[in-house]
Amino acid sequence: MKNLILTVIAVCSLNTIQAQDISYKKWVKEAPRLEDSFFTTPKAKEVAETVLLYQQPTGGWPKNINFFQTPDNKEKALEIKNDVNASTIDNGATTTEIIYLSRLYNATHDETYKEAAIRGLDYLFEAQYENGGWPQFYPRPKGYYVQITYNDNAMINVMNLLRDVSNGKSPFTYLPESTRQKAQKAIDKGVECILKTQVKQHGKLTVWCAQHDRETFAPAKARAYELPSLSGAESANIAIYLMQLPNPSAEVIQSIESAVQWFKDSEIKGIKIESFINKDGKKDRRVAPCEDCKPMWARFYELETNRPFFCDRDGIKRYHLSEIGYERRNGYSWLNRSGENVYKEYAQWQKRKAEFNLQMQQNSD
Repeated sequence: MKNLILTVIAVCSLNTIQAQDISYKKWVKEAPRLEDSFFTTPKAKEVAETVLLYQQPTGGWPKNINFFQTPDNKEKALEIKNDVNASTIDNGATTTEIIYLSRLYNATHDETYKEAAIRGLDYLFEAQYENGGWPQFYPRPKGYYVQITYNDNAMINVMNLLRDVSNGKSPFTYLPESTRQKAQKAIDKGVECILKTQVKQHGKLTVWCAQHDRETFAPAKARAYELPSLSGAESANIAIYLMQLPNPSAEVIQSIESAVQWFKDSEIKGIKIESFINKDGKKDRRVAPCEDCKPMWARFYELETNRPFFCDRDGIKRYHLSEIGYERRNGYSWLNRSGENVYKEYAQWQKRKAEFNLQMQQNSD
């Protein structure tokens, strides 16, 4: 009876997700949160059929697909499936599907799901550059999509998944030792790439751009409003990832300390983002003064001056949110509190580092 109740709850939960919001964002957000009991239901297999339908010949998946919904037009779905230039790690694509299929395999032991998940992992291994970076899209041949991409945590999402693979963590307990070793090798190369792309400002290590040139490692432009810069959003999760590495090297430690110092130096105090109704009767956003509010960080900082800036689709820097158009003002996260998570992780990391240093000293005595 208990299992029956859990199954009903799982199915009802998914149906609620579909009814409330049919966007792909629900897929990448909710799929990892599904209860284990859901994967024993017929609905789990139904979702998997859609996931398998869209898996591309590369082994990867396209982005912005809501796999909770069966496609109305299968011909269109097959057209998307066969467009290999659409294979990507952007917006949680590919990593979310690998995790889902792995969980379903563990629940059902159906080799179809296992094989598809392994093909997805092979795609991630193949897409990695020799220098350790991952492009946003692979094998798309040109455009900003080929640059090393931290934007929206694309590369860090991959490295988090591979860390679980390497450690044999659920749901990847079924993978052989050879795959775990391959994942660790990819992680090591990825960390080297992170260290090489950390930007120096007047000779001092700071943080990272949202994307970097795949050959020179220099900060690179993406969309018109995403100029070469220091990123207060993407850099947070990069720094946190480095702090979670076991036995960090001296280079990693220096990278972490430099990044944390940059976050301290780059705090924006005394402001908040508030919603209001503008003169056209539309919901809008603006920067407003506030007292005793937590610091914020900008999405973009100038490479030379470290000054926060905003940008519209015309590609022109502006220094006040009100100076860019309504669409970009409200359609992008320009200010955030990502540094808070960096500080929290750093406090824990300092404790781990002290313990590690003590152990190293004891071993040398």
